[in-house]
Amino acid sequence: MFRVEAGRPRAEVELAIALLRAWMGLETLPAMDEQVQWLRTVCPICVDMIEEARSANRE
Repeated sequence: MFRVEAGRPRAEVELAIALLRAWMGLETLPAMDEQVQWLRTVCPICVDMIEEARSANRE
């Protein structure tokens, strides 16, 4: 999603908000749920992408 939306203003902020909302919802799912495992894999990658985009925008 971020790569598709990267050209839009504030795309990294919107992705960060979506990830935070998903992460907060993890409490309602069992620890071994497929969605939980997916978020635990994808969130760190997305955070790296957000940080890279912010760094590129500062230069």
